[in-house]
Amino acid sequence: MDRNPSPPSSEAEEEGDAVGNTVYSKHWLFSILTRLIEVISPEKTEPAVSPEGIQTELDEEMENDICKVWDMSMDEDVALFLQEFNAPDIFMGVFAKSKCPRLTEICVGILGNMACFQDICMSISKDENLGQVLLQRLCDSDSPTLLETSRLLLTCLSQPEVANVWVERIRENPSVYDCVCFIMSSSTNVELLVKVGEVVDKLFDLDEELMLNWIKSGTCRSVGPSVDDSPEELPDFKIVPCILEAAKQVRSDNPEGLDVYMHILQLLTTVDEGIQAIVQAPDGGKETWSLLYDLVCHELCQPDDPPIIVQEQKTVLASILSVLSAMFASQTEQEYTKIRKSNVEVPFSYYFMLDMPLIGSLIRILQYMEGCGKRAVDTSKESEQEETGRADINEEDFHLKILKDICCELLSNMLQELTKENTLEGLHQGYLNEQTCSCAFQNLLPLYFASVEGFLEVLREADQTLADNLEKRFPSLKVHA
Repeated sequence: MDRNPSPPSSEAEEEGDAVGNTVYSKHWLFSILTRLIEVISPEKTEPAVSPEGIQTELDEEMENDICKVWDMSMDEDVALFLQEFNAPDIFMGVFAKSKCPRLTEICVGILGNMACFQDICMSISKDENLGQVLLQRLCDSDSPTLLETSRLLLTCLSQPEVANVWVERIRENPSVYDCVCFIMSSSTNVELLVKVGEVVDKLFDLDEELMLNWIKSGTCRSVGPSVDDSPEELPDFKIVPCILEAAKQVRSDNPEGLDVYMHILQLLTTVDEGIQAIVQAPDGGKETWSLLYDLVCHELCQPDDPPIIVQEQKTVLASILSVLSAMFASQTEQEYTKIRKSNVEVPFSYYFMLDMPLIGSLIRILQYMEGCGKRAVDTSKESEQEETGRADINEEDFHLKILKDICCELLSNMLQELTKENTLEGLHQGYLNEQTCSCAFQNLLPLYFASVEGFLEVLREADQTLADNLEKRFPSLKVHA
């Protein structure tokens, strides 16, 4: 069967010429590295570049050959051979001298494949010069190069042995923040946005100090991407608007990418500074709330979806609801403070958040989770599962429990703030009825007893009969009435 790329078999057949246990030729690979050095040598590059610095095209034959090396570098023996013959140093020369975006992309891509192997990754990561040069690639104007650079960084950050090296290196390079924000706020390349998002998500997960630095950044003019040797001045970037812009770009085309950006927002809410960065934006956090509200109420876990959909969307829902919950709690606290101090209307009051469609969506998520729970019980009764199957189900149950906990917290906080007018609106629109309220009470009790009890008092003013029926279904409430 033919391989991709097709190995240079005529040379590889020579005794002792094979790279490790592969059929690839050492001589052929070495010849490509030699040609690559020639491509970037002054004698070769000067005539190919115009006085204006126009980027050159890569020779077709050379491109085909170097692309074969790119594919071959996924093999560990080949990667080790390239490492042995100082391919990373050659690639550094490419980054420094080449004006060809395609060649730069391919070389970064080869390094990315090599970094998948632990020893090579450690060698690449510990090379300070190479590390700095690679971070500079994030300021490139070429999307394919940016994509390969992001993949390489994510690979290194995913290796526990060297992750801290890269975190520290990135922390000491403010330009990384600017370039990442520039990509998130301006790129329409969904694949690139997803990969950059994964890098940011990994960075924030690894190092809270770096996340705090990025939350506080955006206070000075910065140098960013440029197609020539003159740095381009970028605007003051704030992390939250950049994340939102990227999320809007990926939401329709890439569910996994949306999951990534929602998790980044969730990570921001794990520190007070992050919550404040969201709710103290010029619009008071309204853009963030509106996007997340739209996702929950109009896209995810909809009435015409089967209940099992909650399994597929559990992680993104958990992230979204976690951010909404943090925002609601923060805005409620700020609203009470401002009401006590003055009668000045705030740009984004928590009254905007007391929206019945959102409460209806929260209850629907809980209903769907109940349906999934019953389905899992029925399935377990029908057949014995293997140990791996049990582990998967336990993990699924764990993530669903996280979603349920977050959902219940937000729902309880919202029910606690409802007025008679809000409740009448919910009854009229059909979001509140005996079925939905019973589902809410079933999930909220006994942990959120005070919230349920307070809501029941308001509900009694709006619909005495419904309140009485709910008291009969939940005797613990009647005892405390």
